[in-house]
Amino acid sequence: MENLKFRNLKASEIEVRPTDLQYKGKCSLLLYQNARCAMSILDDTVGSMNWSNKYKDVKGNLYCSIGIKDNDNTWVWKEDTGIESNFDASKGEASDAFKRAAVRWGIGRELYTTPKIKIDCPDSYYLNDKLTMTFKVSHIKYEDKTITELEIVDRFGKVVYSLNNSQNKAVSEPYNNQTIDNTKKTNREILKDF
Repeated sequence: MENLKFRNLKASEIEVRPTDLQYKGKCSLLLYQNARCAMSILDDTVGSMNWSNKYKDVKGNLYCSIGIKDNDNTWVWKEDTGIESNFDASKGEASDAFKRAAVRWGIGRELYTTPKIKIDCPDSYYLNDKLTMTFKVSHIKYEDKTITELEIVDRFGKVVYSLNNSQNKAVSEPYNNQTIDNTKKTNREILKDF
């Protein structure tokens, strides 16, 4: 098990969630994996009969443990806790705990190398003042476990964010045709630009 390595996530396995929605016309994008993706990677890497998971409550916090069978048939466990989601609190908490435990094993850990992503959101992204646009990762490239290239598109296929670290530049492509270089700015500085 000492050489156990999990592959990086494919673009099609990465979910994109808009966040920081308090300012109409701007938002941040958060990349994440879902629990089913982590389960599939476990199945593909160690086999469906060689891993397991269990949950426990510790002082009101739900923990998930993921165990993988070692070469000598001993179980090795790693765990983490989750937080409730806005949609289905208990299911969301269990799913979040599972994803976080999977990250302890290295599954999806590369998503933590994602730069801060801020984009413009034109009026067409909203319905009754609510952001309804969806986004997806159309391209991603890694060097080891670090994201070096990333492209995110809206549901119409328009590129809203592009990163190419070989050029050392992350560019958000706003609809007003100005580009914003976000590579050397803090979140607070980025918000001032908006």
